[in-house]
Amino acid sequence: MRQVIIIGSGPAGYTAAVYAARANLSPLVIASSVEAGGELMNTTEVENFPGFPDGIQGPELMEKMQAQAEKFGAEVVYDDVVGLDIDGPVKTITLGSGAVHETSALIYATGSAYRKLGLDGEDRLSGHGVSWCATCDGFFFRERTIAVVGGGDSAMEEATFLTRFASKVYIIHRKDSLRASKIMQERAFANEKIEFVWNSQVVDVLGDGALTGVVLEDTVDGSRRELALDGLFIAIGNDPRTHLVHDKLDLTPDGTIWVDGRSSRTSVPGVFAAGDVIDPTYRQAATAAGSGTVAALDAEHFLAALGEAGAPERFDDQIERLPVA
Repeated sequence: MRQVIIIGSGPAGYTAAVYAARANLSPLVIASSVEAGGELMNTTEVENFPGFPDGIQGPELMEKMQAQAEKFGAEVVYDDVVGLDIDGPVKTITLGSGAVHETSALIYATGSAYRKLGLDGEDRLSGHGVSWCATCDGFFFRERTIAVVGGGDSAMEEATFLTRFASKVYIIHRKDSLRASKIMQERAFANEKIEFVWNSQVVDVLGDGALTGVVLEDTVDGSRRELALDGLFIAIGNDPRTHLVHDKLDLTPDGTIWVDGRSSRTSVPGVFAAGDVIDPTYRQAATAAGSGTVAALDAEHFLAALGEAGAPERFDDQIERLPVA
């Protein structure tokens, strides 16, 4: 039986693995068979992760994180979790290959997935003009013309942020009114760099090696036109990957996993969560890495307490304090 198993191989998962491995807990990292490395595997230049003043490619950063975890003794398995039993002191994880692993402490760090438009060229031009993160990629669009798709607070925030770099920012929305809060709407309306494109939806993205524009369809009359762009930011929301723990762990109103304050402790003793799966707000590689650190330290303390005198009292207290789901 393993002392620690980590589900997820993004910045949170691999950072947790580094800390757990250095604590001689020999963690097993279940990294997925098709999405190992998380969202950064789809990112080109990463310039805001500490320690890389010249930037680093997303896949290279994840390779370095994995190598660091393995250097200290972490084992990485490329498989998918198909079954999860977290009741009781022993947690059981079943993989697609049929392998079954047991652990005393489980760190759940599956991240979140950006909602996509579902267009053929969307993934092809990801990192080459198409992005889901203004904070990550806005810097690359200085004095360029870009567009943000969406009508909520996230879209308004992204568009307003992007005006620091771009010369022109379109907000493309399928309706003639926004669902964003009043204050966020007012900020966007007041910004002279922002222009709204109402009653429109993106039906195609254009460009071979890099984005050159989009095809817009009018949601009222069905007419189509092209809009020349250097960048397209999609801000229609994201979904935390919690499908494995529905009805197993308490969730927040945002759909993320509930944790106790600034800790990683979930509603089930011995199960910890880290990264974007608990974070509806920041969703950055650096914050996810910090969250992974917390999860590993919490798991280490939990295991130490188990070895001394059974389950620590703080987890009993935690269960009494659980919010109403």
